[in-house]
Amino acid sequence: MNDPIPALPTTRPAGCPFDPPSELAELRGRRPLTRMTYPDGHVGWLATSHEVVRAILADNRFSARYEIMHMPIPGYPDEMPSAPPGDMTGMDAPEHTRFRQLLAGHFTVRRMRLLTERVEQVCAERLDDMAAQGSPADLVTAFAQPVPALVICELLGVPFADHEFFQRQAQLLTSISASMEDRAAAMTALYEYLHDLVLAKRKEPTDDLLSDLTTSDLDDVELSGLGSFLLGAGLDTTANMIALGTFALLTNPDQLADLRNGWSTVDDAVEELLRYLTIAHTGIRTALADVELGGEVVRAGESVTISLQAANRDPARFPNPDMLDLSRRAAGHVALGYGIHQCLGQQLARVEMRVAFPALFTRFPTLRLAVDPAEVPMRTDSNLYGVHELQVSWD
Repeated sequence: MNDPIPALPTTRPAGCPFDPPSELAELRGRRPLTRMTYPDGHVGWLATSHEVVRAILADNRFSARYEIMHMPIPGYPDEMPSAPPGDMTGMDAPEHTRFRQLLAGHFTVRRMRLLTERVEQVCAERLDDMAAQGSPADLVTAFAQPVPALVICELLGVPFADHEFFQRQAQLLTSISASMEDRAAAMTALYEYLHDLVLAKRKEPTDDLLSDLTTSDLDDVELSGLGSFLLGAGLDTTANMIALGTFALLTNPDQLADLRNGWSTVDDAVEELLRYLTIAHTGIRTALADVELGGEVVRAGESVTISLQAANRDPARFPNPDMLDLSRRAAGHVALGYGIHQCLGQQLARVEMRVAFPALFTRFPTLRLAVDPAEVPMRTDSNLYGVHELQVSWD
């Protein structure tokens, strides 16, 4: 058995803000599973290969429940509370299945593609506002955040006027520098807001997802929790992908030129950006039974930290993985997860990105960074990687 490493590698290399910690590649090169010591003293595992990461995510012998999980980063309690009602990320079947089946029909490829025209309108309106405000501008607040916020608010039936409040709570929930008290307060604030909205929609339903779900068997607590989960997930993830993806394209002008000239399709570009950036970079599972995997035996009760970013940079699956190549067929990446917990809103996120990137670079063909790349403030303090702001300019 290999000696445990003392902690999860989190320090990204200097020079390229898009690369994962270099130690992850070194560990993956030695073995797909590495023993690792957790902050609470638990000795578990770190999974870094694409094959093993997918195997874990597809295996129901590995649990996603928070209460049996050991967290790989400091700042969390030794004993985690169980997932609140509606938080599908921390549930196993059959609880997870019940929520997933209620929602699956609302997030099909066909339904999300029908939203394309509305996403195009939203992007055009935000780009009009951005142009009116003038150069330079912060792409995060001017475009990357409001586009998915508008779309998810309309889909759920939540007033967009309150989006700044939602954004603050969503960012606190994914922050690793915020205290547990602050994260709990953010969750409570989001839940209480959605609870009031659910009660209103039970009395006077409107044409939206939350109103549709009032006819299901979910009680007020479950529906409020599910609404909080969907709203939080729909706000911060795609916003980070749009902003960080723009940063990556502006610092890889040859790839941007390929996209503009049609040499790379927007579908391929979106999948490659998802793989290359892997903003949701780390997950955790706990073994419910002894599992033989990657030449090792993971014992029941041991937690495995899943490095999605290492899996997506695995040269055994993706040739030249550290290169951004928009012509690459990046199918099979795990940026959106895999197995029963694969991102429910993945098709919505794809639609938003497929519209947003071409719209942005068509409207502003001279778009460029307004600061040195080294000065862009990165979100190293979050479970979702990205940028805190992205100052851009144009002629």
